[in-house]
Amino acid sequence: MAHHNTVLSQLLRWVPRHEFESLAKQHHAGTRLRRMSRWGQFVALACGQLAGRHSLRDVVGTLESQQTRLYHAGVGTVTRSSLARVNEKQPFTLYEDLFGKLAARCQRVAPHHGFTFKHPLMSLDASLIDLSLKVFPWAHYALGKAAVKLHLGLDHSGLMPTFATITDCHDSDLSVARILKLPKSSMVVFDRGYFDYAWFKALTEAGVFFVTRPKKNAQATTVMHHEVDIDSPVVSDQTIRLTGKKPQEIDMPELRRVRYKDPETDKFLEFYTNAFHLDAQTIADIYKARWQIELFFKAIKQNLKIKAFLGTSRNAILTQIWVALCVYLLLAYLRFVSKTGLTFQSLLRRLQVSLFMRRPLSELLFPEQPQAPPTPQMALV
Repeated sequence: MAHHNTVLSQLLRWVPRHEFESLAKQHHAGTRLRRMSRWGQFVALACGQLAGRHSLRDVVGTLESQQTRLYHAGVGTVTRSSLARVNEKQPFTLYEDLFGKLAARCQRVAPHHGFTFKHPLMSLDASLIDLSLKVFPWAHYALGKAAVKLHLGLDHSGLMPTFATITDCHDSDLSVARILKLPKSSMVVFDRGYFDYAWFKALTEAGVFFVTRPKKNAQATTVMHHEVDIDSPVVSDQTIRLTGKKPQEIDMPELRRVRYKDPETDKFLEFYTNAFHLDAQTIADIYKARWQIELFFKAIKQNLKIKAFLGTSRNAILTQIWVALCVYLLLAYLRFVSKTGLTFQSLLRRLQVSLFMRRPLSELLFPEQPQAPPTPQMALV
């Protein structure tokens, strides 16, 4: 029988150890770690995410029960006190940089976003991660609540996060969006929370296309009407000039306004964009695709452990969230290179019950179908 490492060890091979150790040296605080390494911390927290463990005691107990199978993962003994200390003291920025490297690797093998245009397509949004005010007083939000805010850029090629940052809950979505350096000719879609004339102008001048919905108080005059198909859901397609005070002060360039009737809900929707080269139906479809980022937030909150936390300090919280995002990218990379049709949730469920089994990943992704036993009855000819 061929020898196989555990499923966990095979999965962690997608994280080059030399790159990780280089990042660990860059993001180290205090004296040299003796009882526990940053790699041991990562393996422990990743195991907690994959196995669905809810507490520090659960994570350590799981690793203790599988101690003989952790050798090939490069992990020694993990104690609760050591893990808690490293989570609290060692900078979370290690996993922030690791996320960037994993995202770049995933982008090289991710499938196309499915639209006919070749522009990279990204959705921007942010979501609050709720905390307990009694346990996390440093994250006070409002009305007896506490939270941190996860800002995310979802690449529609593979539906994976390629940009992420975590801020205090009071930081606006737009303040984070302004510091983004989006590549030229890319397409970005976002909701009304990012509506800002100066930012629209900056995106246009940088050669970045956007699609969004206008605020109710947006004022505009029609410059030109474009022909639309009577039988299509597109009601009108116009070139407009914004007439408000702020757009005039900054000499806002002309935009495109597409009015659309949703065939499913019969609601009338209105979109603003600077992409004049795409047909109106594609503009509506791009905004509809923005819903994928909402589904992403729902998926990570339901399937990864970013509700129950293993520590109470800000560093421990951010460490756990960044590791969760890294685990998501590891599974995304596995899905891309294996070309399996499994969803993120289905793949995670298979891993949870097979994490410490010694079997090839290919058998986990593509299990053999059981064959029906031969019937003893003779077939009549």
